[in-house]
Amino acid sequence: MTATQTPATVRRRVPGPSRAAALRMLAVMSRDRLRMLSDAAARYGDAARLPVGHKTLYLFNHPDTAKHVLAENSGNYTKGIGLVHARRALGDGLLTSEGELWRKQRKVIQPAFQSRRIAAQAGPVAEEAMKLVARLRAAVGGEPVDVVSELTGLTLGVLGRTLLDADLSEFDDIGGAFAAVQDQAMFELATLSAVPTWVPLAKQLRFRRARAHLDRIVQELVARRKAAATAGEDVLTRLIASAEREPDPRVGRMRLRDELVTLLLAGHETTASTLSWTLHLTSDRPDVWERLHDEAVAALGDDLPTFADLEKLTYTSAVIEEAMRLYPPVWLLPRIAKEPDVIGGYPVPGKADVLVSPYTLHRHPGFWPDPERFDPGRFETAARGDRPRYAYIPFGAGPRFCVGNHLGLMEAVFVIACLARELRLTTAPGWTVRPEPMLSLRIRGGLPMRVSAAG
Repeated sequence: MTATQTPATVRRRVPGPSRAAALRMLAVMSRDRLRMLSDAAARYGDAARLPVGHKTLYLFNHPDTAKHVLAENSGNYTKGIGLVHARRALGDGLLTSEGELWRKQRKVIQPAFQSRRIAAQAGPVAEEAMKLVARLRAAVGGEPVDVVSELTGLTLGVLGRTLLDADLSEFDDIGGAFAAVQDQAMFELATLSAVPTWVPLAKQLRFRRARAHLDRIVQELVARRKAAATAGEDVLTRLIASAEREPDPRVGRMRLRDELVTLLLAGHETTASTLSWTLHLTSDRPDVWERLHDEAVAALGDDLPTFADLEKLTYTSAVIEEAMRLYPPVWLLPRIAKEPDVIGGYPVPGKADVLVSPYTLHRHPGFWPDPERFDPGRFETAARGDRPRYAYIPFGAGPRFCVGNHLGLMEAVFVIACLARELRLTTAPGWTVRPEPMLSLRIRGGLPMRVSAAG
C-alpha cells in the first residue's frame, strides 16, 4: 500500500462483468485481444476485473498504476500471462527470466548497448537501410511489395551485424520460425493452456519444427564463432563467455541457447513492427511524407545518416514515436502479483494476473486528446507539455525497461529517413490493415505497398 492509499481510500472491489461472463470473455480474448482490453477500458475506466475462463485478469489503465506495478513496486511482480506461455520456445532468456538469473543476464548483455557502442553501430545500420532502399527502388512502378517481409529482412540484417557480428541472411526463414513460435504462444494464452502440447494440431506441429529450426541456427552461430576464435565486444561473444563460466556445462549450453533465441526474436521483431506501422500510418498522409522527405534531404543530403544526424531528424523521430503510441510493439505488459497489493486504491490478491497495456494506455482520452488520430505533432517539443511520464511506455518501464530501445529507435529513424528521401510508399488499394497482437503487435498478413520515386 502506498502512502496515498490509506485504508480509508481503498475501494472494495475492482469493477467488471460478472463471473458468468467468463466463457464469453475467453471467446473474445481468443478472437480479438485488443478489443477485449479496449472495451474494458472504455466501459470500466482505469481499473477493470476481467473473468476469463478459470482466471481473473486485472487491467489497470492509468499512468499512476503503470508506475506502481512496473516501477515503484516492481519487486512484487513477476512476468505474467502470455510471456509464461512463450517460455516453451524462448526458455529462460532475458524476456522471460526472473530474479537473480534475470539480473545476471542483464549484466552480461548491457555493455553491448552502451552509448559508445550504439554510436559505433550507426554505420552498419545506415548501410542496411540503404540496402532496403535499393531493393525497393527496383520495385518502383511495379507490383506491390510486402514491406513487412522486407523490413523483417532488414532488421535481421541489422541485428546480425550490430549485436552478433554474423550474417543472418545465410539462414533460411528465421522470421517464419518466429511467426510459428508467436502463434503457439498466443494459442496457449487464448486457451489458457487447456490443450495438451502433445496434441498433434497443425499449429503445434509447426511450432515444434520452428523450435528445432531455431535451435539449429543457434548451434551453428555458436559453432562458427568458436571455430573462428575471435574476441570482441558483441553480444554473441559475451554470451559464449558467460556460458563457459557456468560450473555445469549443460546449464551453460541451455542458458546460451535461451539467450540467443530470445535475442533473435526481440532484436528484430519489435523494430520491424514499428517500421511497418509507421509506413502504413503515413501511407495516406502525403503532408507527413513530404515533411519527412524535406527533413531527410536537409539533414542528410546525399550521404548516409550518421549518429550525429539523429538530433537533426526531429520530425522523423516524432512520426515514429506517434506510430508507437498508436501501435506499440509491446502491446501488453502482463504481471503476476507475488503478494497482495493495492493498485490505484483497489485491493488485488496475491497471485493475481495484473495487466498494464501500452495499447490502451496510449489511447487514454485523459492524456491524449482525440486519441485515435495519427498526429506526430504530439511529440514535437512544444506539444509534449506536462504529460505524465508513464502515459507513454512503448519500451516498458521500471527495471525491465527495454535494453535495446536506443538501438531500435536509431534504426527506425535511419530507415524512415532513407526511405523518405528517395521513395514514396502507399498501401496497395483494397488491402485492409488489421493489427495482430502476438508477442509484438504486428500487421496481420503483411503489408503490400506500391513504391514510387519521391517528389
